[in-house]
Amino acid sequence: MISSLLVANRGEIACRVFRTCREAGVRTVAVYSDADENALHARVADAAVRLPGNTPAETYLRGDLIVRAALDAGADAVHPGYGFLSENAGFARAVIDAGLVWVGPSPEAIEAMASKTRAKKLMGLAPLERVTAGDLPVLVKAAAGGGGRGMRIVRELADLETELEAARAEALSAFGDGEVFVEPYVEGGRHVEVQILADTHGTVWPLGTRDCSLQRRHQKVIEEAPAPGLGDELTHTLYELSVRAARAVDYVGAGTVEFLVADGTAHFLEMNTRLQVEHPVTEAVFGVDLVALQLRVAEGERLESEPPPARGHAVEARLYAEDPAGAWAPQTGNLHRIAVPDGVRLDTGFTDGDSVSVHYDPMLAKVVAHAGTRAEAVRKLAGALERSTVHGPVTNRDLLVRSLRHEEFAGARMDTGFYDRHLAALTVPAPDPYAPLAAALADGHGRSRFGGWRNLASQPHTKRYRMHGAEHEAAYRHTREGLAADGVRVVHADAGRVVLEVAGVRRTFEVTRYADGQVFVNATALTELPRFPDPAADRAPGSLLAPMPGTVVRVAEGLAEGAAVRAGEPLLWLEAMKMEHRISAPAAGTLTALHAVVGQQVEVGALLAVVREETAQDGVAQEPAAQEPAAGGDTR
Repeated sequence: MISSLLVANRGEIACRVFRTCREAGVRTVAVYSDADENALHARVADAAVRLPGNTPAETYLRGDLIVRAALDAGADAVHPGYGFLSENAGFARAVIDAGLVWVGPSPEAIEAMASKTRAKKLMGLAPLERVTAGDLPVLVKAAAGGGGRGMRIVRELADLETELEAARAEALSAFGDGEVFVEPYVEGGRHVEVQILADTHGTVWPLGTRDCSLQRRHQKVIEEAPAPGLGDELTHTLYELSVRAARAVDYVGAGTVEFLVADGTAHFLEMNTRLQVEHPVTEAVFGVDLVALQLRVAEGERLESEPPPARGHAVEARLYAEDPAGAWAPQTGNLHRIAVPDGVRLDTGFTDGDSVSVHYDPMLAKVVAHAGTRAEAVRKLAGALERSTVHGPVTNRDLLVRSLRHEEFAGARMDTGFYDRHLAALTVPAPDPYAPLAAALADGHGRSRFGGWRNLASQPHTKRYRMHGAEHEAAYRHTREGLAADGVRVVHADAGRVVLEVAGVRRTFEVTRYADGQVFVNATALTELPRFPDPAADRAPGSLLAPMPGTVVRVAEGLAEGAAVRAGEPLLWLEAMKMEHRISAPAAGTLTALHAVVGQQVEVGALLAVVREETAQDGVAQEPAAQEPAAGGDTR
């Protein structure tokens, strides 16, 4: 029997495994990097062991340090979670050789399936060995790992070598393995997968299907179970192929077989020899705890001959600290508050007051809704996200709500190109026009206690805020009856709550201020602007600023000050949260300054380079008229 378990991971999945362990009476051991010293997973474990360093290569990819940590802490088992070393056969073998229980498949099964190239050959498929123009578009993928890292769509043959190089670098950083391969890219397909669970006695459960088609940068955003609209025949085929893959490698434990479904045909993608991020939707539908079942299987227990029956529908949304309208750029900073309404499941590795680090994936939480039908589950999840409190860095919360309510998703007509088609419309700002006024009135309430009333009613107080990238001014007055504003009736105002009546309808605004200057009015984030802006804060036109904290990992070959650059030309690459982000020239012109150096750590807003724009009329480089700094950061 397992009595003490170390999770060789961090964040949400470590906390998730610990929750099951506590219910089962199993003691828990965490490992943490220097950046994660105060992380939730390190705080909630019964014991925690430091892994010196910050980057994955220094910490969570160091199998030798993790095995030593397990032995030093008295653990008798290791759970790998997902990502990092979860599909590393060498790590699994080291755990077993140390006399510890490995909660996962055998090293041999991992070796057979964790490399996508070997998995494809095992299933009778093979990657492209030579790419011609007729093969396009193609997909470059990392042979090890997942989560969209080391993956690129290539539509032009001239871009192939550049994207191969970028994919290799990203895969090496994320998984310690730079092997990549190329396969045909299927347009308009759905990403469908089958959860499997197998014991050491020959029983293999296919635990339903999941649809994971809504993706950004090849990483899943919204997942659901069961996958809608497949039909009995296709579902049976998916089950059959998945069980066949498991039996081919004598698989033990939880795993997932992934397919691309197009025109009623299933195309095998890969088998993930670990627990998946989206496993909660399967748990909800089948009424099981997959982590508890993993532990039972690792202890040698036998599964029932048939899985439990499915009931209802479940949908999961991944809440990320990122800016979907800004090339999905990850965000960092203080997470002041995170809470969801009752009735949905919240899996997270954060709590109020935690910091979102640049070093790791920007996923804050997973929110899961279960109901009797798909429509009910989708509505329930959208409503819960809309009413959630997420105060801190910019997130994708509004995008998730709009995606769930989009007619294409509601009608189950989505595919992996959903955001390629709809992102622009889904990220159009929808600012609450009364949020700045509510913030100003809440601030004005505090000032009214210190002589804010004025005898000249014609001179209102004004406050300026930035909301969704635009400046807004709010005006109010102190009167003998209290605070007042044009066009509305102020029913109530204090430092944390404002009630306005607009055209006979009352609306309530919860106002929260934080020490770092952030103001939240309900779900709307505002930044209070100084009354007299600092002219020194402006950057020169054409400045390329770091869109997030990170490390400069590459500079374009031969790039130097004075070089002519094309609009959209990649100039340098930042690595943040295990992803590479390309910084491109905002316009054709001349590179007049290059401050970025490979290996340099930069903070958000750091000046990386300056491009002086070339006019179309005379070909002469000059400063562009636009005053906003330009920064690019996509990973395609």
